[in-house]
Amino acid sequence: MRIREDDGVRLQTLKRGEGFAREEHEGPAPATGLDLSVPALKKILPPAQRRRLAPTFTVAVTRRLRTFLYAGAEIELAIDEGAVTSGDRRRVISEVELELKAGPPAALFALARNLSRTAPLYLSFDGKATQGAALRDGTTLAPRKLDRVKLKRGTSTAAAFQAIARNSLTQIAANALIVREADGEEALHQLRVSVRRLRSAVATFKPIVEDDFAPAIRAELRWLLKACDEARDLDVFAHDNAGLGEAGATLAAVVEAARAGAHAKAQAAVASKRFRDLVLEATAWVETGAWLSGKHEKRRRGSAREFAAKALARRWKRIVARAADLEALGDVGRHHLRIDAKKLRYALEAFAPLFHKARTERFLKRLKTLQDELGALNDAAVAHRLVARLKPDGAGREAARSLLAARDDRRARTLKAAAKAMRHLATAPLPWVI
Repeated sequence: MRIREDDGVRLQTLKRGEGFAREEHEGPAPATGLDLSVPALKKILPPAQRRRLAPTFTVAVTRRLRTFLYAGAEIELAIDEGAVTSGDRRRVISEVELELKAGPPAALFALARNLSRTAPLYLSFDGKATQGAALRDGTTLAPRKLDRVKLKRGTSTAAAFQAIARNSLTQIAANALIVREADGEEALHQLRVSVRRLRSAVATFKPIVEDDFAPAIRAELRWLLKACDEARDLDVFAHDNAGLGEAGATLAAVVEAARAGAHAKAQAAVASKRFRDLVLEATAWVETGAWLSGKHEKRRRGSAREFAAKALARRWKRIVARAADLEALGDVGRHHLRIDAKKLRYALEAFAPLFHKARTERFLKRLKTLQDELGALNDAAVAHRLVARLKPDGAGREAARSLLAARDDRRARTLKAAAKAMRHLATAPLPWVI
């Protein structure tokens, strides 16, 4: 809810929704306060909540505005420079905002591409309201975790994919901003999680979204993951090393030097033109890609719930087959099983609103336990590779040997715990059986 003052004229605006489905209701505002009789506002808030509406932040910008025709569409382009303030907190605003007034959405992305060739612009999904709310809450540089995807039982398969993909892209853009501005271990971790979620969504929905551009999206997401993998592996390894005390000081110095280099590599990746292009092109593909008018129209319009049930069943079947003899799988096999479990978890979390809540939460809890145990086994395998690559000497080498020996001692117990977690998971009712 916004009150805008421009040349002495007060306008009241209510915005709802996201993407190209966003609603906007605007009209004259009273000289003071709000007009609480707006039908759209009355529809979503009861009288008591409407009366409690109060200012939370202020945005003051100088705006340069043009509306023009471009590639068959009417587009409004605004350049905003100023700041958002909430109490004693302040954040600078420097944005190019594009709004589609009429015509094909593809034209909006075509213009964005041309602008990005002129200046290093990063696509952001956080409007001024989101930035103001974060400033108010003191979470401006807080890592962005998964937001629950809003799906309904009657949602189409295509709409479900777009909602899930938008969610991941929003998380990618927000965490990349933090990595660029302040680095941060947790922001980097959440960035990787969001990239993996998007990759999982593209794979899950492959029967309807596969087109000529999909392979390029998958390849670029894989590049971004690889650019961040080393930093994440070293972060995990550094936490384990912290328990060695003075004996690990030499090793810690080697690890910290490697971490600094790996984090710098990740920061360079999310500051690059390649990253900017990835986020823009992935968003354009999700919203306007050829897959939306391809040959699978019946599947696209079909029930997301039915599609999800079949997709989740396929992923579960793969896990059951791979985990038949978990202890005999070996490090590589268990690593692939962990990835399969992670993909199932990401998919089920995204589809969760479509299924029985309690059953879904119970299954996800057991699935996460399996994933954690497999993750501990994978971390042990990664630690051996990291030590071999870091090549610490003297006291550092001895500390590394102690760390690896402790991991190896826990290996048998962890393997048994993983096998137990898999058996426990196999007894849980499957949420997607409808």
